Amino acid sequence: MANKAKEKEPLLTIKGLKTFFPVKSGFLGKVQSYVQAVNDINLTIYKGETLGLVGESGCGKTTLGKTILQLYKPTEGEMIYEFADGPRNLEKLDAREMDEARKKIQIVFQDPQSSLNPSFTIYQSLSDPLKKFGVKTKEERRKLIGDLLEAVNMRREYMDRYPHEFSGGQRQRIGIARALCINPELVICDEAVSALDVSIQAQVLNLLKKLKEERNLTYIFITHDLSVVEYISDRIAVMYLGRIVELSDADELYHHTIHPYTQALLSAIPVADIHHEKNRILLEGDVPSPMNPPSGCHFHGRCKQCQEICKTEKPELKRYEINGREHFVACHFAEENIKRVCQGE
Repeated sequence: MANKAKEKEPLLTIKGLKTFFPVKSGFLGKVQSYVQAVNDINLTIYKGETLGLVGESGCGKTTLGKTILQLYKPTEGEMIYEFADGPRNLEKLDAREMDEARKKIQIVFQDPQSSLNPSFTIYQSLSDPLKKFGVKTKEERRKLIGDLLEAVNMRREYMDRYPHEFSGGQRQRIGIARALCINPELVICDEAVSALDVSIQAQVLNLLKKLKEERNLTYIFITHDLSVVEYISDRIAVMYLGRIVELSDADELYHHTIHPYTQALLSAIPVADIHHEKNRILLEGDVPSPMNPPSGCHFHGRCKQCQEICKTEKPELKRYEINGREHFVACHFAEENIKRVCQGE
């Protein structure tokens, strides 16, 4: 896949981002601890790319997406978005400014059924954001919504129907149309195909790729399905317990998998060829609680490479080069793993 990130035009730069949720108990609701959902994320999203964000359920990937949209307020850190009039920190915007920012940043939710109001027609669901952002006449709104429905391979007249009259794949297309109705630059796809049948997944993924090229979009594609993320992504970031542990170009990640957690994830991808036997890596133990994450490397309790340093020192996400291509890994033994992986080619 062509890598748009090579142009190196940042659209969103995330620095030291943390999103913690307080856990309260007792009559007075005293804070006892925090759920550390997103814990020190540093990441740059480039214009025109699709960044895949993968990891197990509960790793914080959806929380990261909703924090970017300010649906959750960050505890710490910066999110610098490149607006036409210059870069600004999303967290510092007031309510009016954030409304304007949401014209640039939209989301496609996981469940197309619950993300559409069952008592609204499709026209009503898509009309409100157009009305809010300046499309005053009903005739103009109907034309725009009809054009959007056709852009996602649906008929114009469907705008007068209700969500229950559509299949899951059609509802997800409507969700995509709603995200695009105010011409955003960045679209966060939160498990956008995970609730769909495999054949419908392929249709929606191809639609997303087509719309990206036609409208010059940038995607953050959140998923737990590594087969899907390989197909659609330019770069892939792997999250574990609120942190990014590996980041590189999509094909680079699959050919030179460095972090032990990523290696275990990739080994679990089903293979249709019965003559090709995969070396499945089974992780021991459960994912630690984000309320009480382990010291040092969060993955050390499940890692076969674990040594004393892993239990006491947090590995930083460092940049390495493999055959001239950059690769970021947060592991104390990244250099050893790189040598071993390259020798095994």
